[in-house]
Amino acid sequence: MKKLTVAEMNRMNVKQFKESSKTPLIIVLDHIRSLYNVGSIFRTADAMRLEAIYLCGITATPPNTEIHKTALGAEEAVDWRYFQNTMDAIDYLQAKQYTVLSIEQCHGSTMLNDFVPEKGRKYAFVFGNEVKGVDQNIVNASDGCLEIPQFGTKHSMNVSVTAGMAIWHFISKSYLHLCR
Repeated sequence: MKKLTVAEMNRMNVKQFKESSKTPLIIVLDHIRSLYNVGSIFRTADAMRLEAIYLCGITATPPNTEIHKTALGAEEAVDWRYFQNTMDAIDYLQAKQYTVLSIEQCHGSTMLNDFVPEKGRKYAFVFGNEVKGVDQNIVNASDGCLEIPQFGTKHSMNVSVTAGMAIWHFISKSYLHLCR
């Protein structure tokens, strides 16, 4: 087996990305502290051709050297918007008919492996602060919660890892065929 070259991967440029159809999923980052996590999530959003990222509260915004270090330019391709208050982002998305799901450990949450997105519905996933998680007020305002089953001694995973897992699950269960 031989690795593919960049030319053989036939990737689109930023202009083509901006003009392409997107996966109907918006990522909401609720007070993410690490700029490297923000950059990593931008890179995943680019790879999966997501609609946008909403950066809220203390979450840093591009242009930023530390975000760029892990985003590797994805912050130039993926649409993003800043909200001072995460609740304003949630209200905006729900007014636009998005189903807002917090990725959090909650009573009554749906395990990620059991979640199947409904065809034709638009979604937004909310990811929380590295220490405190998704704020309880945001959880309360969400249309539901998704939880990633865990089996070790720790009660959480890195937010960029969690985002990658949740985004891939979403794509694999509903929209993978649209991105080809």
